[in-house]
Amino acid sequence: MSRVLSRVPLSVQGAALHAVFALPRPMRRLVAGPPIRLDGLELALDAQLLLRLVALSEMSLKAENPAAARTRLEAGRTMLGGPIVPGVRTRNLNLPTTDGTMPARLYEPSDLPPGSPLLVFYHGGGWVIGSIDTHDGICRYLAKQASLRVLSVGYRLAPEYPFPVAADDAVAAYRYAVEHAEGLGADPAAVAVGGDSAGGNLAIVVCLDTVRGGGPRPVFQLLFYPVTDPSVRRRSRDLFADGFFLTDDDLTWFEDHYCPDVERRTDPRIAVLLAEDLRGLPPTYLATAGFDPLRDEGNAFADRLREAGVPVVKRQHDDLIHGYTSFVSLGSRFREAVSEAAGALRTGLALRSRANVVDIFRPTA
Repeated sequence: MSRVLSRVPLSVQGAALHAVFALPRPMRRLVAGPPIRLDGLELALDAQLLLRLVALSEMSLKAENPAAARTRLEAGRTMLGGPIVPGVRTRNLNLPTTDGTMPARLYEPSDLPPGSPLLVFYHGGGWVIGSIDTHDGICRYLAKQASLRVLSVGYRLAPEYPFPVAADDAVAAYRYAVEHAEGLGADPAAVAVGGDSAGGNLAIVVCLDTVRGGGPRPVFQLLFYPVTDPSVRRRSRDLFADGFFLTDDDLTWFEDHYCPDVERRTDPRIAVLLAEDLRGLPPTYLATAGFDPLRDEGNAFADRLREAGVPVVKRQHDDLIHGYTSFVSLGSRFREAVSEAAGALRTGLALRSRANVVDIFRPTA
């Protein structure tokens, strides 16, 4: 079946995909099959339907080589499609790295005045795949729904640029955003960081770097199912090893490309959960998915933040799968989860006070 579908134009596959999701619920249930229950959780119909359709196609995160995997992900983005969020203009930029430049894209709601908060966003993809374009939809959505500017960062990818290049690029992009915030139309005292999966990992790396190394610190973290410790296999990685979009094989493939030296995978610039001290990190919204091999390490990081005295909202979406921020154009359940995060981001930034920034973010003794 997948070979047959591969010969169908992506535009046709995309139209068919959206048509299936537009069917009445009983018909969607018929296509998806009986409810899936595991670990005391029941998978959302939207998620199960997507997985059923993915199984009939050639959608996969890894491939015979990184270049092929990147092409496949771009094709998947084209197939998912969906309407572009209206009222958001974009501007492409080039940000400096240690030895060159990296691409970035600024998203600006058309009705947003200068001096807004700014979210520096790092895309997911296991540090190997993904791009500004694959995450265009979520950045537009967050910009509009959270009423802020978003700077999406195209950090350099492995294996061409292995660990810690992505981490270095993430920090460089954040520092650029703070130093040039006014030119970006933003408030330099209201710069947040965020990302999904490997991008969430990079956002945490930025917070750790700025808190421990000095300099302006992010005022908020928005984390979607982040990678926090690739050095340890936790229960969720075995429970959801296959069949739920992100697989155990995918994770191994990504880790081997980004950090082939297994001994270095305990470095806190990748295994952020192992950082000695999390005090002083910014208020955080951290969302995990119930049917995600990364679930347990994401939840463990949220617990450590709370233990360190960091204000944190730990939100496990019991019925969702890894990658749900990329599926906003499909099912309402995906949109509900992302809308909740956008609301948390908007509220968290609105509640922060310039007068209290120093006291809130200074590490305590």
